[in-house]
Amino acid sequence: MNIKTSKCFLLSGFFLITSAASAQTDLKLWYNKPAENWNEALPIGNGRVAAMIFGNPSIERVQLNEETVWAGGPHNNVNPDAKEVVPELRKLIAEKKYIEAQALANAKMFSKQNGMQYQTVGSLYIKFPGHESVQDYYRDLDISNAISSVSYTVNGIHYKREMLASFTDQAIIIRLTADKPGSITCDLSMHSPMRSNKVNTSNGKLILKGNGESRSGIDGAIKFQAQVKALNEGGSQSQGDTLLSIKNANSLTVYISMGSNFKNYHDVSGDAEERTTTFLNQALKKTYPELLKDNIAFYQRYFNRVNFELGKNPASDKPTNERIRDFASGNDLGLVPLFYQFGRYLLISCSQPGNQAANLQGKWNELNSPPWGGKYTININTEMNYWPAEETNLTELTEPLIHLIKDLSVTGRESASKMYNARGWMAHHNTDIWRISGQVDGAYYGIFPTGGAWLTQHLWEHYLYTGDKAYLKEVYPVLKGASMYFVDALQEEQSHHWLVVSPSMSPEHNFLRDQTVGAISLTEGTTMDNQIVFDLFSNTIAAAKALNTDQAFSDTLSRKRALLPPMHIGKWGQLQEWLDDMDKKGDTHRHISQLFGLYPGKQVSPYKHPELTEAAKNILISRGDPSTGWSMGWKVNFWARELDGDHAFELLKQELKPAPIWKGKIEGGGGTYPNLFDAHPPFQIDGNFGCTAGITEMLLQSYDGDIHLLPALPSAWPSGSIKGIVARGGYVIDMDWDNGQITKLVILSKLGGNCRLRLHNLLQSAGKELVQAKGGNPNPFYAVDDIKAAVIADASQLHGLNFDKGKVFDLQTTAGKRYTFIAK
Repeated sequence: MNIKTSKCFLLSGFFLITSAASAQTDLKLWYNKPAENWNEALPIGNGRVAAMIFGNPSIERVQLNEETVWAGGPHNNVNPDAKEVVPELRKLIAEKKYIEAQALANAKMFSKQNGMQYQTVGSLYIKFPGHESVQDYYRDLDISNAISSVSYTVNGIHYKREMLASFTDQAIIIRLTADKPGSITCDLSMHSPMRSNKVNTSNGKLILKGNGESRSGIDGAIKFQAQVKALNEGGSQSQGDTLLSIKNANSLTVYISMGSNFKNYHDVSGDAEERTTTFLNQALKKTYPELLKDNIAFYQRYFNRVNFELGKNPASDKPTNERIRDFASGNDLGLVPLFYQFGRYLLISCSQPGNQAANLQGKWNELNSPPWGGKYTININTEMNYWPAEETNLTELTEPLIHLIKDLSVTGRESASKMYNARGWMAHHNTDIWRISGQVDGAYYGIFPTGGAWLTQHLWEHYLYTGDKAYLKEVYPVLKGASMYFVDALQEEQSHHWLVVSPSMSPEHNFLRDQTVGAISLTEGTTMDNQIVFDLFSNTIAAAKALNTDQAFSDTLSRKRALLPPMHIGKWGQLQEWLDDMDKKGDTHRHISQLFGLYPGKQVSPYKHPELTEAAKNILISRGDPSTGWSMGWKVNFWARELDGDHAFELLKQELKPAPIWKGKIEGGGGTYPNLFDAHPPFQIDGNFGCTAGITEMLLQSYDGDIHLLPALPSAWPSGSIKGIVARGGYVIDMDWDNGQITKLVILSKLGGNCRLRLHNLLQSAGKELVQAKGGNPNPFYAVDDIKAAVIADASQLHGLNFDKGKVFDLQTTAGKRYTFIAK
């Protein structure tokens, strides 16, 4: 295909309908050539269905996903044989016979099956004869309006495509126009890689039917449909057996609906055809201008809540792939807000209330067997997907995750009782749409019993941001059930009589290798487990207190929590990953699990625990910056919590480097694909979400008893503004800064109460004054749990860290009121 570009045309772009409330600039991903592969295509979605737009002038490909199209069917993968093995494993581990324990687990505590795959519906192809050679080519994704467009010129005729995923009317919509009447001629066809699928036409519709595939002895239970209706204005339309043909139309609107028989994780009795037809008919009731207007209004209700600016830069006039290429060596600060807001765009587009939670690829996947199954990896990745939700003002979008956790609290009772002889519920390091709770991926990766407990952190955080006690009452039994499991499952460690999780592992890592057994991962009392259980018990106690209930159980948890191990600082000054001092200096493993307490936990504070903060920093330096994409996203948050904005920004530069295009194998390290998708590699969406959360943590932190403003501002961002981000306790923050200092601060207090601010320059107001803070913060949303003093090795040689503590002030607020301050 021959594509000629016009510089003047490229710079001008195309005007799309915008909201007056959207004052943000440069929020387009744009390119001067079509996508050559999936990692260059552009994503649209409405939470339930999703599409990737390739933008080829001659053959447009619209790759389609519907969130419930998964392999397999209702089941759980719990292996009851594990119950007989676990006591023996605990005994061997307690005796530090790690090789023997790993060998036993490898032989007898195996995965029954490793979870089901998220699968693609297929693709719609639109073929345009004579469009092989074009001029003035342009394509974009406007994330301020959630619209993707493609434009070009053929034989003096200007063609344009607009594509959106309708939130309000549950269909993918494609609008084709030309500036000369009678110019649109095309053929529409569909293809699916599913083993069982059929394409046909009926009553002017193009229909794709298919089945989710069978895996690991579990029959494919999902039946799905995609229906395509094309409405032409002018010209003619005809249908063949598997083709819709449009000739000489003035314009064309294509409606794509999708649905399946999935009702919930244990019920697939729905009617795929009925659902798909209902969605299609709903969309067909509206004209394209109506669909567009309603969709933008719905989307911007979420997106426009946050505005982030770091100043304009000429680099924004370059195609996005070139901006990624040049970012590390240039001064394109405008790419940071674009990348930040792209993360919010993706979350809005793949996690709407009433739908499934965002999986390892959000909702975008072109394969039947995607990397890691496209499942929910709950030893960090699923949790990472939702890190930005509360703080970037998208609190409603956590509902699908909360629903997933509720489901797991039911299926997880089976793994708790049948595998570990315990009450309550638990889940390991993976689950899927069927809410499996048993281990996957064998003994080395799979025996991580705190994945479900980690998920529950989001239940408590949602309350801390919203103050919704009706919601808290609803989820309290889930918190209690997760805690109940560990009340039963914790084991007494022999040397110090601490209570520890056993058997367990530090996610996907090992501390020993044996020639016969291989990698040794199983142990007891890993630092991450101790931190997660501390977090779970603390959150459950606080929830019971807020609800004025369950005092006896809270007392039990308090006693158990007091017996958890303290954190340990090892011989080279590192925060230990294991109870024993086994960390290898220079180890670059992607998981830095012992830093859960630094982020997303709140057990390591630079002001309250400087020695732990230094030990965490030593681990970060040892592990290095370059890694897989999601790991670097996590590190942005770590360095922000270390109050080192310059280093956090260096991680963003590492993340925003061109990623190797994945061609069936893992190549190189992480980075970012031309479409701004995060690269593990291959694509994982968690790195996008992790970076959006990390940028927010650089500008605002509210985990440590106060609202810390500009805690980790990079020196490269001397001036800027962010409006609409949220602190715990329901405080919505608008900030402008210049020369690294706040020039204007506006606080909206949704819940009222004491607002404690940590500031690095003084502010004044014509109204309510800030007063010097004294004592603990009386606001219950800012309660901080005391931790045990760290055990520090004699050889640790800690040197101490210096932090600018700023000054801490209190502001008494009333719910619903705004408070404005300017620099003194």
